[in-house]
Amino acid sequence: MQVTRRRIGDDAPLPHRPRRLSRTVLTAATAVVLAAGAGVGFAHADPFGDRQVGQAYEQGLLVSDNQYVDPYGERLVVPNGKITSSTVSPDGTHLAAAVTDGGSALAIVDVRTWKVQQLVGSGAASVPRISSNSVGQEGPAYSPDGKQLWLAQPDGYTRFDVAPDGSVARPVYVKIAKSGAQQALVAGLVFSADGRTAYAAVNGQNRVVAIDTAAGTVTRSWPVGNAPRGLALAGGKLYVSNEGGRPALPGESTINSYGTQVPADPDTGATTTGTVSVIDPADGSAAPRSIDVGLHPTAVYAKDGAVFVTNTASNSVSVIDTRSEQVVQTIATRPWSEAAIGYEPNAVALTDDGHLLVTLGRANAIAVYRYAGPREPASYVGLLPTDYFPAEVTASGNDVLVANTRGVDARRPTTAAGHATHDTTSSVVRFTLPSDKEIRKRTAEVFAQNNWTHHAAELATGNKARAVPVPDRIGDPSTIEHVFLIVKENRTYDQVYGDLPQGNGDASLAQFGANVTPNQHALATQFGLYDNTYDIGTNSAEGHNWLMQADNPEYTESSAGEYLRSYDTEDDALGHQASGTLWSGAQAAGRSVRDFGEFHQFLTKPSGATWQNLYCDSRTMAATGAASAYRLVSSSPIPSLNAVSVPAFPKFDTSVPDVYRAEIWKQDFERNGPANLNMLWLSSDHTGGPANAAAQVADNDLAVGRIVDEITHSPYWKSSAIFVVEDDSQAGLDHVDGHRAPIQVISPYAQHGAVDSTYYSQINLIRTIEQILGIKPMNQKDTAATPMTGAFTRTPDYTPFTALPNRTSLTNGLATAPSCGLDVPAPQDPAAAAAPTGSVPAAEAETARKWSDWKQQQHLTGPDAAADRANPAQLNHLTWYEAHDWSTPYPGEQRVLAPADVPGAFLPAAENEG
Repeated sequence: MQVTRRRIGDDAPLPHRPRRLSRTVLTAATAVVLAAGAGVGFAHADPFGDRQVGQAYEQGLLVSDNQYVDPYGERLVVPNGKITSSTVSPDGTHLAAAVTDGGSALAIVDVRTWKVQQLVGSGAASVPRISSNSVGQEGPAYSPDGKQLWLAQPDGYTRFDVAPDGSVARPVYVKIAKSGAQQALVAGLVFSADGRTAYAAVNGQNRVVAIDTAAGTVTRSWPVGNAPRGLALAGGKLYVSNEGGRPALPGESTINSYGTQVPADPDTGATTTGTVSVIDPADGSAAPRSIDVGLHPTAVYAKDGAVFVTNTASNSVSVIDTRSEQVVQTIATRPWSEAAIGYEPNAVALTDDGHLLVTLGRANAIAVYRYAGPREPASYVGLLPTDYFPAEVTASGNDVLVANTRGVDARRPTTAAGHATHDTTSSVVRFTLPSDKEIRKRTAEVFAQNNWTHHAAELATGNKARAVPVPDRIGDPSTIEHVFLIVKENRTYDQVYGDLPQGNGDASLAQFGANVTPNQHALATQFGLYDNTYDIGTNSAEGHNWLMQADNPEYTESSAGEYLRSYDTEDDALGHQASGTLWSGAQAAGRSVRDFGEFHQFLTKPSGATWQNLYCDSRTMAATGAASAYRLVSSSPIPSLNAVSVPAFPKFDTSVPDVYRAEIWKQDFERNGPANLNMLWLSSDHTGGPANAAAQVADNDLAVGRIVDEITHSPYWKSSAIFVVEDDSQAGLDHVDGHRAPIQVISPYAQHGAVDSTYYSQINLIRTIEQILGIKPMNQKDTAATPMTGAFTRTPDYTPFTALPNRTSLTNGLATAPSCGLDVPAPQDPAAAAAPTGSVPAAEAETARKWSDWKQQQHLTGPDAAADRANPAQLNHLTWYEAHDWSTPYPGEQRVLAPADVPGAFLPAAENEG
């Protein structure tokens, strides 16, 4: 493994990163040896070295979640956002895809010319134009004659006419009424053979409806299980997958999912049942019957007397014989012997020659099986590599078409002078199914691309090994007993560290340099700078999942076009994996946990708990040690987390200063000491609150500095490690990749003063915590990840950290001054870029006023504050303008823009309002 590690102060150039053009078909990879044991250790050979995301290597294009992608077949990149679902026209000439995060709702791909033929959305330039870019988890769906296309949206479907050339026109909205507060959130749709009736899974209302396709009216309704999603018609009957399983029984443990209490585990928060409802539309009196399948049943596919159901969370496919309406076999989709879950099967197709194809979304692969009928056991053949997160597969004869949600990751061509997480792409791949021999050959490539190598043969027993910071085997002793995971919000590496010459930064993209973030800069100098580390999620809904679950479950991945059922999935059982979370894994390992706001859903604040008053209260608390004058209550709906949470520590709300959060934590720390695993959410660097962007980032920086100061001056410092990480890096640009983010590894055992250019992701960070505390990995992603052993040394340096005072006023930009007075910052470092003052040039006063009005409408503060309700492109522009005192245009643009003029202003917010 080649690792670049330089001492701070070295000016040596960065190593050359090889580039190559992406190839259509991979060459053979080295054979992979599978481990037979169930233990978890880690491989000492790292396949990523100091490689960078977005660059192509022998194994393929490196993406941000510890994978290479290089699909088998011919790739068409769709640079218009993520494909959440897709379908092929009856004549096979076109693919219609629901897309999100790219300014459109629908993309039409001409398979013959292999080009994106049409984009449809709510933008002024769209022809035709529709009212919303929100799309459902499933669909679109063509009518049997191919003359209509129905697109799933929040309150029903948009029905288009399909022209002979495959384009769509004349949209008509087919509305399905709310049921109380629950919107339709429609999912799967199938048509009767004559096309006169459409059957729709009404996901948000736990029912299936029949729709008269000519009149656009609902003619009948059937109650089914929780969160119906996939739908197929076989033998005259409807088969619908209920992702949330059956209705709860009296006294059963449940957790909410969009207003329905679904059966769920109180420790993990995950659903415990999965079902398929069977409906006979011809029988006017029969109630739907229920068939038990695996967890999170998603796709439903019918062919040749069988119905196939992908059990996404159980990592299997149920085969239902339509004659008996019983599950007659369950096919395991767990290709790597060292991890049972995390592959996320999500689509299925059957070729004419008897090959069953199953997309494994989180493995970037298609699993291929020999299939001879529902009652003949399917036999595993091997894997074919795809692009990033395959979500749909279609087979016509032996010709295969695969739609990939994330394509080649966030590499959409833009005019900006950098990359952003919302530069999302998707892709379509086509090929003729190769021979079984070739499939077996390609299997080794998939293993190599996922780093599925031999990690360890067995768990350690007896704890007889010598204690080291990061043990070789889970269960061996560590010199670290107390881990602190501090989660922040949304910054890229270049935004914070672009001004550091010793790292791979771009100073032109630095927004919050040393005079805004003096503590982060000082921490990087003392404890090491990491300039090749990546967040994975596009936004907070994904980012917190990656940190708490080492994955973003398929449910959240496929919900990205709508997010109305849930956004941050703390309050939705469908967003939790059955194998648990970081905290439940720690508890299972016998470790104590203390949580400060992370993965919390609810926050109540008493009257008067304004930003200004909480800021003044934090000063009083710091000076006197008095308790807070305000009783804020933050909580989680997951019992196992709520039991170890400190309710006085507020969850996300940009009208709560982080220095206040730091004081709440400090009082608890001094009273109770630390747990083995301590999780904190400091969210002011999200920006969008009452103070301006630089003030909020400075507030966050000071809070982090004070917390680290407190820990390093305590008796617990000698056995502690602090990891500081962003949940995602969506709120700015980076010259390497939008997913590159600042992190800190702070410990007596950290590699002090080094520059570490090793490729790390959030998964490596979580695996490191697991390795230290003896936590069993949660899925195949963290099982395959290599811990950050290179970030640590066995020779401790116990020098504490002393927090630096803020050099940017924390009260800049406030409309009303706090009663305790404006914050007076420390003098700035003249050698660093000057911090913004909050002033607005006269020429930009009107533009700044428009932004102020826009900001008030984004729900970033107040009783219903939530991350990411604001349009991401607009919020990023506002943050840039405030960080540059309204004097510098956004990178790649020529002038300071008003909110309505921002490119991408028509993008939906990540969290759409219901």
